[in-house]
Amino acid sequence: MPLTPLKAVFILALHAASSFASPVPHPKPNPLSIPGSLIPDISRIIQVPGFNELLSTLAPPLPILRVPTPPVKSPPFTASSLKPKKLGYFWTGPGNIAYADFLAVYSLDDDTFGTFITLVDVPTSGNEPHHLNVAKDGKTLVGTGLLSLLKLQDVEYFFDISNPYRPKFRNSGRAVLSSIGDEIVAKPDGGFFITHMGSAGGTNLGRLTEWNAQGKLIGEFPSALDIPGTLNIVKDQFSPHGLSIDFDKNIILTSDFVVPLSTLKPSLGIQKADTLRLWNLSSRTIIRTITIPGGGGIQDVKFIPGNKDSAAIATAVDLGQVWIIYPFKKNADGTQGVAELLYDLGPRAKGVVAIYSDFSANGRFLYLSLTTANHIAVLDLKNLKKPVRLDNPNEQQPVIGVHSLRVTPDQKNLVALGYFVRQGDIGLINTPADYKVHYVDILPNGALSFNRTIPFETEFANRGGGRPHFSVIADLTDPKKPKFNSY
Repeated sequence: MPLTPLKAVFILALHAASSFASPVPHPKPNPLSIPGSLIPDISRIIQVPGFNELLSTLAPPLPILRVPTPPVKSPPFTASSLKPKKLGYFWTGPGNIAYADFLAVYSLDDDTFGTFITLVDVPTSGNEPHHLNVAKDGKTLVGTGLLSLLKLQDVEYFFDISNPYRPKFRNSGRAVLSSIGDEIVAKPDGGFFITHMGSAGGTNLGRLTEWNAQGKLIGEFPSALDIPGTLNIVKDQFSPHGLSIDFDKNIILTSDFVVPLSTLKPSLGIQKADTLRLWNLSSRTIIRTITIPGGGGIQDVKFIPGNKDSAAIATAVDLGQVWIIYPFKKNADGTQGVAELLYDLGPRAKGVVAIYSDFSANGRFLYLSLTTANHIAVLDLKNLKKPVRLDNPNEQQPVIGVHSLRVTPDQKNLVALGYFVRQGDIGLINTPADYKVHYVDILPNGALSFNRTIPFETEFANRGGGRPHFSVIADLTDPKKPKFNSY
């Protein structure tokens, strides 16, 4: 949709009127918060001809809301006194969404693998638990809710894991301008950066959000006073899903996936993006937009650990391709940020709904989940000019709907979860799934050997099954120096 000067003025007026974030975050969180179940319909507040068209090109201005009822009483469970050295934390939705969403904890030790340790309910249901990550000090987990907006609930859920075997729900929060929580990166000094793929109403114009260590919102970016940044995200679809940060080089990469509202009925079709944004970390401002032509949803972006050029990989879902981004290289026109095709994953990878990734700690091996192809691909990136594929593209692997991936801290296993998203009757995305935690052995050459699983469908049958979307893996071999999956 073209951006006219009049539309630009209107959208800037909207941001100035409704944003509470400053260009550079304050050391203290903004004290202003939204009441428990109130997200304003700003299109009714600002009566401007053509404003709704700018806000969204889709028919309904807001998602189809669900009744914000509290969860039904959770079934009882018995926690284990076992204290394994390796733990898996799994951010999970129940098959019956009347029950609370929960964090499930399991042993990943060889001799007690799959032993249930405990679980923690959050005080809401129907969030569609999405991404999960751990703070740098190893004492806090935060999980996001993909569909929290549909019940006008908080989007971020924080857990205290000071006692790793008995996590506790601590608090929740939401942003002001944005919703639909996705990727999470921990800040070195505490707190998190989190992408929000949609606006407060689930439409285009999401945000990069920042939170402090206490789980309070610091800011949403681009901010109201960042006029160039606001014009940038109005010009090209801004639905940030992927997120990676090089704190040493002072840069951020976000990747744009889909407009969330476009995945809900009624819809004129899912709106997919072909873009990434390169940011200056210190100022939280966008340097430029990087385009992958025909990408059809750039779901994931990650800096390659240890790469001297700060190169990153990006997954182009419709193309079934992996691209490499060089953030400091210049294009022929002098603009910063070069995108090049790294590897085409072949016909089975095209249009697979989702491609997520994880690296080995040394950056050599890249693991990619091809969700609706029921497959995990492995690339050896020792030579970035000639990547070597280690899996057989035609192999029928024992996974269904595999999505999130985590390499364990000891680099011996890959934790792959067999569930992406099922929106039900209200949505267009309902991918097949096996609802299993797959604990896959990593061979010495980086390839995979499928071995053990934890079947959440039967483990939580009394909640209608379990839908584990994301994990954090802890290695407590040295209790004083716990290690986590994040590289």
